[in-house]
Amino acid sequence: MPKAFYGTIRKHAKPLQSVLVKPAGPDCNLGCTYCFYLEKAEMFPENKIHRMSEETLEEMTRQVMSQSEHHVSFGWQGGEPTLMGISFFEKAVSFQQKYGRGHTVGNGFQTNGLLIDKEWAKFLNKYKFLVGLSLDGPEHIHDRYRKQRSGEGSWAKVKDKARLMMDEGVEVNALVVVNDYSVRFPEEIYAFHKSMGLTFQQYIPCLEKDPKDSSKPASFSVPPEQYGEFLCRLFDLWLGDFVDGAPATSIRLFDSLFHSYVGLPPPECTLLKECGVYVVIEHNGDVYACDFFVDPEWKLGNIRDKKIIDMLNSAQQNRFGRIKSTLHSECQKCRWLPLCRGGCPKDRLLSAPSRGLNYFCPSFKAFFSHADERFRWMADEWKRQQAMMSSSPQSNKQPPVGRNDPCPCGSGLKYKKCCGRL
Repeated sequence: MPKAFYGTIRKHAKPLQSVLVKPAGPDCNLGCTYCFYLEKAEMFPENKIHRMSEETLEEMTRQVMSQSEHHVSFGWQGGEPTLMGISFFEKAVSFQQKYGRGHTVGNGFQTNGLLIDKEWAKFLNKYKFLVGLSLDGPEHIHDRYRKQRSGEGSWAKVKDKARLMMDEGVEVNALVVVNDYSVRFPEEIYAFHKSMGLTFQQYIPCLEKDPKDSSKPASFSVPPEQYGEFLCRLFDLWLGDFVDGAPATSIRLFDSLFHSYVGLPPPECTLLKECGVYVVIEHNGDVYACDFFVDPEWKLGNIRDKKIIDMLNSAQQNRFGRIKSTLHSECQKCRWLPLCRGGCPKDRLLSAPSRGLNYFCPSFKAFFSHADERFRWMADEWKRQQAMMSSSPQSNKQPPVGRNDPCPCGSGLKYKKCCGRL
């Protein structure tokens, strides 16, 4: 690869701040009923086992580090990234250090936890990987759909792996898929994760097409009315745990919405006006527009013959990003549009019954009606505090924010869990 390929960073409309990497492609050691990514194996028929080579890893890392500025994060997902083994991620860290140019580098790691052992936990803690553990709640909820290939449930193993990682000092967040069954139990799920010490939680609504009728949702998808009720009940639980006006637990959606209420860009991409702010890099170096759109139509190229920063800013990726802001007339006149922004485009794919509206439109209308007044009060309090801080004589002498310091945005969370979250 010629040296000029990397060169000096020129200004782009969208900076390269993060990449989502699938080092083992769609391969996984679980057989979750609701998984949307296992079927992507059909896109890579040349091999039954999909693994990123060391050459591809180095090329990707070198590009990311040379084409980004100051701070960049790598999100490692799958499939299941632990299938690569620790040695692969030791190489990944060594390449980040080799090509780092003084960058601050963050690593996020989404896993089902089954292969985690003490050696893995020590590695994740040593290099400060932020782990997102797929754990849907108590046993009867988690094992409903998250089963091992043998058909056995995976809950007992995953729970033990969570404790192992936390005992070793690893930062572990809970990633919860809300499906047609789990939607009935918000109190039980929330209490379970709190009891585990998993106080950072992300809830992801499940929606996939019925394989026999693509105009209908699959049976395990969460009904929109029930999901709206789930969010309202979860919000009340979250509020009930506030201590001295600040949240004791962090729920990704609520934290992101708080940013919107105070006029800051929300960390969650589904709440942005447009998509296309990151790219997905598959095991073979192919680059795609989004995790939910790893399809031939949205393949942007391959890192062997194109720059990642150019693909991020390509006409094709910009066209993808604008899809989100192309809204149904009902959205355009909705009072909640500045907060919802039409939701994730993937949730508009069941267009026949919804006329192009987001499938979860009823969910969010119910939730915003329930939570808006409280969010506005919190936003007013935050703005008042900011005004007081800015008028203080010491306001211009603030020390640098540490990852464990309170976030300067005033959310009440630590910086690493809020604006500094990787």
